[in-house]
Amino acid sequence: MTATSEPGLSIAAIPAVATVCTLNADLPTILADYAAGHCDSIDLWLGHAERVLEAGSPESLRDLLASSGMKVVAASYQGGLLTADGAAGEAHWELFRHRLELCQGLFIPVLVVAGDAFAPLSTTDLGAMAANLATAAGLAAEAGVKLALEFDARASFPNNLQSAVALVDQVGHPALGLCLDWHHFTMGPSKEADLGLLTATNLFHVQLSDVADVPREMASDAERILPGEGSSSPQPLLARLARIGYSGAVSVELMNPALWHVPPRQFGEVAMTALRRLLGQADMGNGPGH
Repeated sequence: MTATSEPGLSIAAIPAVATVCTLNADLPTILADYAAGHCDSIDLWLGHAERVLEAGSPESLRDLLASSGMKVVAASYQGGLLTADGAAGEAHWELFRHRLELCQGLFIPVLVVAGDAFAPLSTTDLGAMAANLATAAGLAAEAGVKLALEFDARASFPNNLQSAVALVDQVGHPALGLCLDWHHFTMGPSKEADLGLLTATNLFHVQLSDVADVPREMASDAERILPGEGSSSPQPLLARLARIGYSGAVSVELMNPALWHVPPRQFGEVAMTALRRLLGQADMGNGPGH
């Protein structure tokens, strides 16, 4: 199956590729090879950035990104904040503050926050989650960063778009919005009608992938494939993005171990071509000198 957009569909979003798609490569190689493959925007896996920092300074990482000419549209991801409590929770908050500083210093506009509460929950726990997100959003706003909450289809809460929207609305902070990962939307209890809850105001980031032709109950990250090439067509989401005039970033994100060994240039070029076709931007990015 070939990834194609609906006739006449054109979305003014920023096409990007998540560096986690080529997890085994180092960041300098990814940046150079993605750029050579006609990709000029990335969703930065924080593990890649932190590996560079182990051997250098924040300035060296900033220089690396600047010299590549690559735009970082988002950083993925910060976990543990929803249920952060006590001494163990403080470690999550400390890491979060460090990553906010990193995003601020690298001019990364969006930090994805994982909706990763997996234990049985009570209504009291839900209130604590909202309070934690409000605190996190306040800290992010001070750093000039927006937080995009990503629901997880496997989580206890939120595991669907409707619940994630309700949680973001409950917090009601302008620095907190949504990250919609199409894999979690299609693999969980979300419904197509829920896409009507997305607005140009509450949607901060989009991550696309498709899934191989396997039952949903058996689909894992290992079954993620390029968007538009499997059994989970993103066309309903793309139609909604066009309807609301979404102009944020849409990144290809495949956390598939089988693809981590594909050379970054090869993967980046193929992924960007597929994504631009879906967004109705197939004639962009391939001109002379790009």
